[in-house]
Amino acid sequence: MEEQPNPNRTVYDFIERELDSVPHLEALLLLWNNPSRAWTVPEMGQALYVNDGFARDILNNLARRHLATRKDPELFGYNGSPELDPIVAALDTEYRRDLIRISRFIHSKASPGVREFADAFRFKKDRE
Repeated sequence: MEEQPNPNRTVYDFIERELDSVPHLEALLLLWNNPSRAWTVPEMGQALYVNDGFARDILNNLARRHLATRKDPELFGYNGSPELDPIVAALDTEYRRDLIRISRFIHSKASPGVREFADAFRFKKDRE
């Protein structure tokens, strides 16, 4: 069975660039769907069914990518912007509509370690 083309290239480009795993995606969507809420590491861990250490790593990674904001060392929230909000809204819609395709896409990407190594060579301008 031939796979259909990706219905929303912007969403898939964003996933490719910014999200290392399904828990990263789900954490971002939890933050986005609750923009006034500040999440603790244990709350996010419980919501994602992961341990606190992994939840902390996910939230710190999202904060480094400017997708989450750190309200204090243990509180995180969504870091919205006019550029980011429509992409995350489309991601939320697409993930609800085609969870399996997006999950497979994420699992087929390069490992986070490989991506971190590549990110080290990005120009500072590209990170801002």
